[in-house]
Amino acid sequence: MGRAVMVGRGPTGAAVFVLSILLILTTEGCAAQKGDGCGPSVLGPSSGTLSSLGYPRTYPNNSVCEWEISVPRGKRIHFRFATLDIEDSDCQVNYLRLYNGVGPGRSEIVKHCGLGLDIRELVESAGSQVTVQFMSGTHHTGRGFYLSYSTTEHTDLITCLDKGSDFPEAEFSKYCPAGCLTSTEEISGTIPNGYRESSPLCVAAVHAGVVSNAVGGRINVVSSKGIPHYKATLANNVTSTGGLLSNSLFTFRTNGCYGTLGLESGGVADTQLNASSVWDWSAVTGQHSAWSPSGARLKKAGLPWAPSQSDQQQWLQVDLKREKRITGIITTGSTLREYQYYVSQYRVLCSNNGKQWFSYRETNSTQDKIFQGNINYLHEVRNNFIPPIEARFVRINPTSWHQRIALKLELLGCQIPVARRRTESRITPSRHVPPSAGTKRPPRPGQTTHTPDIRNTTMPPHTGKDVVLAAVLVPVLVMVLTALILTAVCAWHCRGRKKSSEGAYDLPHWDRTEYAQPLVSGVTTLGARSTFKPDEGPAPGYSDPDLYDAPISPDIYHAYAEPLPASGSEYATPIVVDMGCHLAAGATLSQPSAVCNFKGAGPAALRQSGWSAYDTPKNAAEQATPTEDLTYQVPQSSTQKPSGQG
Repeated sequence: MGRAVMVGRGPTGAAVFVLSILLILTTEGCAAQKGDGCGPSVLGPSSGTLSSLGYPRTYPNNSVCEWEISVPRGKRIHFRFATLDIEDSDCQVNYLRLYNGVGPGRSEIVKHCGLGLDIRELVESAGSQVTVQFMSGTHHTGRGFYLSYSTTEHTDLITCLDKGSDFPEAEFSKYCPAGCLTSTEEISGTIPNGYRESSPLCVAAVHAGVVSNAVGGRINVVSSKGIPHYKATLANNVTSTGGLLSNSLFTFRTNGCYGTLGLESGGVADTQLNASSVWDWSAVTGQHSAWSPSGARLKKAGLPWAPSQSDQQQWLQVDLKREKRITGIITTGSTLREYQYYVSQYRVLCSNNGKQWFSYRETNSTQDKIFQGNINYLHEVRNNFIPPIEARFVRINPTSWHQRIALKLELLGCQIPVARRRTESRITPSRHVPPSAGTKRPPRPGQTTHTPDIRNTTMPPHTGKDVVLAAVLVPVLVMVLTALILTAVCAWHCRGRKKSSEGAYDLPHWDRTEYAQPLVSGVTTLGARSTFKPDEGPAPGYSDPDLYDAPISPDIYHAYAEPLPASGSEYATPIVVDMGCHLAAGATLSQPSAVCNFKGAGPAALRQSGWSAYDTPKNAAEQATPTEDLTYQVPQSSTQKPSGQG
């Protein structure tokens, strides 16, 4: 893959001689001698960072350091300067020099010195190996240097000091080098709310869990409007500070696999939580107060999980029932003021069968990763897995704690896409293989059983048959359901047509229908709305056999209201006028002497005092005994002449 070597020495007069001896004897690491010029550095096989000792303060006098960087064969390296502040005018004693190659056959690429230099262009090597040399004589000022490197395929490499405000684009993509936690720059904010625009991008990306400090990687940034307050949190060994309103902020695009996996919500049952031991106070206090695994749910009130003994052999286990992609973990301590216990460091172990366990390691690392835990009993701390874990079982193995072990947690992640469930997991196997969960014994650091990488083998063997069966049953069920729906619709439609053919009208239809006006011979048309009740059958003098708007079959219930009872008002009945009736000479409509014989009335004569009383319903007191053929009066206009007048 590649290698990186740092060598150095303390101040001496024979600087070149001692440096040559150290280059021969040293194969890895940094000779941490007093006055050494090698500052905090991370040298990865594809990217990294380098700095002078004491950065961002001034560097020591009379010191020297060299870094040898190798990347995979066939690739080249380029460098980007974040800071270059070396006191010297002619680069004779104080300088930074880059060489193609390592050893005696190396050739110089570039040599820099000067205060406050702003070097924006990339410095590129000719091959896959580079030597970086820093020399220091006597000086009075200067902060030294801070730079990043990567393979040349990452043309958009940035430094660890580049801030969100340095890029005005609304969305952009950059490549962060490994080792940006060597900077002392602060960030403000957290995910998902975002980070203050003045925060360094790569440090914020490590805090957000987008890239690993040990490896670096690509970030996709989105800028937006600022917020009134930024929350302070601890995540991935980075502490963000609280901040007030800013004009803008930035956040990161992710693949979305950061949801909770069910401990807090209850999706993970109590039976899926197990532990090496449980602290039970019942023998001490006389009351049952077990600190059981079921209490190890983030944000759950009450006692957390705590083992009977606080040592490095204890563990808490979560069974997710199926293999899932796990991208992070959130932990707290007891969250109880009276019991201020918490885990400050821990390891994470994974398994697909509950028997073979693998300790989590970062990419290109041969050491188990020790995660930074909580710094108090109350606040949450997040750590992300880069690369993510793909496993069914997860164990938390505390390695350091305050007073005693106590833990609550939540796992972050998502389901594994079906197409990738049978691909090889990216978990690196560890030499540390604890016994199975059934023994209730903790992992032993001394065990050295070698096992193959974790593979996604938890899928049941009959899964393929289930998929085929589902592919057959689903279309059949859809067809049956469609047929039932069509049958029901047809039945309802036929029933509606049958009722329609029988002449069954609904009552709202009749409520909206007005009575038709009866035909009255010799009388002008009545008003727009009539109070006449329709006859049950045709009467003499009616010339139209179809007198109503909505004739009804005799065998159907009549939809019109029946006549009012004798105690109430009756409908007026239309009058049929005897066309042979003549008014007496000189009589008027207002004179009571104008008398006519009415058809069907017999010899009886109508006695009225005036035409204004016509068409008035009779009340109970004036109710007359109806005869077989009732005679009715017709209201007529005062300007109309009676029929037949000469």
